[in-house]
Amino acid sequence: MGWISLAIGVVAVFLGGLWLMQGLGLIVIDPILCVGDCEPLEGPSASWAVLGFIVLTLGAVAIAYGLKRLGKQRLR
Repeated sequence: MGWISLAIGVVAVFLGGLWLMQGLGLIVIDPILCVGDCEPLEGPSASWAVLGFIVLTLGAVAIAYGLKRLGKQRLR
């Protein structure tokens, strides 16, 4: 369970960081895979910044949990 938490946490930190930076207007990336009428995010977006921060925080918690579980397994 530790490795799974760690892997999910790393992905969540990177994805949350990307969304946070896009929401703050620091990074502008055109949509890559679009099903409907997609437009690039223009300027800062509070909703993307908040969502990115939440995902980033949850990813950091998952990494900490995974490292803690792996540390306990090594002590056995």
